[in-house]
Amino acid sequence: MLEEALEHLVKGIVDHADEVVVRRKELRRGELLEVRVHPDDLGRVIGRSGRTASALRTVLGALAGGHPVRIDIVDTDRV
Repeated sequence: MLEEALEHLVKGIVDHADEVVVRRKELRRGELLEVRVHPDDLGRVIGRSGRTASALRTVLGALAGGHPVRIDIVDTDRV
């Protein structure tokens, strides 16, 4: 559920919505959601001073209902 919500939010921000990929991983301390976008959209998802990324984390944290969720925005040029 959380990965679909995050994917929906990110697709609304980016220009290349068809290239948005959200992967979910279970960790010992909670859940990890990895977001991969087109390299041209990376700045849009992070936002100025990280404000957009912070807002996404806030919204997902509220949707998680107190369960620990970590969101990583992956730079596909460096991987």
